[in-house]
Amino acid sequence: MQQNFFEMQRLLTRRNFLSRTSAGLGAAAVASLLNPALAAPTSSPENALAAALPHFAPKAKRVIYLFMSGGPSHIDLYDPKPKLAELHGQELPASVRGQQRVTLMTRNQGQFLVAASKFKFIKHGASGQELTEMLPHIGKIADDIAIIRSMHTEPINHDPAVNFIQTGSGVVGRPTLGSWLSYGLGSENKNLPDFIVLLSGAGGQPVVSRYWSNGFLPAKFQGVQFRSQGDPVLYLSNPPGIDGAGRKSLIDGVNELNQLKYDSVADPEIQARINSFELAYRMQMSVPELMDISTEPKSALERYGAQPGQASFASNCLLARRLAERGVRFIQLYHRDWDHHADIPNRMKQQCPQTDQASAALVQDLKDRGMLDDTLVIWGGEFGRTTYNQGPLKPDSYGRDHHPRCYSIWMAGGGIKGGITYGQTDEFGYNIVENPVHIHDFQATILHLLGLNHEKLTYRFQGRDFRLTDIGGKVVPALLA
Repeated sequence: MQQNFFEMQRLLTRRNFLSRTSAGLGAAAVASLLNPALAAPTSSPENALAAALPHFAPKAKRVIYLFMSGGPSHIDLYDPKPKLAELHGQELPASVRGQQRVTLMTRNQGQFLVAASKFKFIKHGASGQELTEMLPHIGKIADDIAIIRSMHTEPINHDPAVNFIQTGSGVVGRPTLGSWLSYGLGSENKNLPDFIVLLSGAGGQPVVSRYWSNGFLPAKFQGVQFRSQGDPVLYLSNPPGIDGAGRKSLIDGVNELNQLKYDSVADPEIQARINSFELAYRMQMSVPELMDISTEPKSALERYGAQPGQASFASNCLLARRLAERGVRFIQLYHRDWDHHADIPNRMKQQCPQTDQASAALVQDLKDRGMLDDTLVIWGGEFGRTTYNQGPLKPDSYGRDHHPRCYSIWMAGGGIKGGITYGQTDEFGYNIVENPVHIHDFQATILHLLGLNHEKLTYRFQGRDFRLTDIGGKVVPALLA
């Protein structure tokens, strides 16, 4: 007893008190500098979410983003340039290229020879939208889509360009578009993540998890990749010897410990971990049924070109519709192998059939179900391809290098005006001559359609209010219905 008394006296000495207090104050000061959310209750995820409700009535409730990884050639798909047939094999005028950057892959090739597209362009629908013959199914929904031919970006290589269109910045570590929407709007289904990613295709540029990162936003807003085979999410199934009740008991016990720690230090990442454990348990019930597309009628499978048990873009498009029906806010499909530096005629013949039918089926299916009006569908990649050929120009083959100066993307539903073409490039398909749309304008327009003012959807990090559109961006009214 006496020993305990002396121990208490030692702990209460002035020197001990000051050393313990100064350390605590120092830790708090450092924490407030490195992570303001730890020191400012108003920056907690829950309060931030409550403050970021739609700023005005939204047209769209959710987004399905069909991302064509690698940079599809706009000249061969959506932006016909008949003049190139006359100039095929001739040097691209230096005045057209100007002082624009050229990648290391073509910088030293000596000649920049014009390569005309080998594909015919066909007018579709009442709107007369012109698309390549390689996209006959998308042609059938021409009156529902708005083709932007004047997109432009800043990076000239794949990873920075994907990072830029997803985060609005060339700096790694910023939140992605899906995370921003999850942060601002949340989900309509508490049994599934707000932001889900599906991958398809083989080869081409790698698709890395950073492309659906939450960045400096709380961890609960990170995208979750669903796999096409095996467990949709790793470790979702119970391990051998563990049943549902046992796993629930384990999760409850771990979360009680996490809650004690959260009550002590108020670290929002601990709360995010608690939420993720609880969501994972609920997903055990909801995800297996969701991923089983064999329950779809035969007519639906044929419409998409999907086959149960087969990992494909078609299956992922069908899954995207099922996720949208269940209230998932942001669904992103990455389809790889659009990086066509060589042999475009044959590569297009392989790639377009993998995506054409399912892309059109998704839009038409949403329309038939009355969901297209409040679902925004986007189709496009990180940049376009050059007018000039990469490598030797062959009679029946050509390739194209990266081209950030202009390219095409289309959007449908969710408040978009269908049947229009916006923006114009020059007769070479190399420079924009009318209505340029920067990546930040594109992002601002997406947020606007979901009822969010891109200048007001912010998050304070390291002493600065960050936003998806950085310090730029303007909504494009001509695209709005």
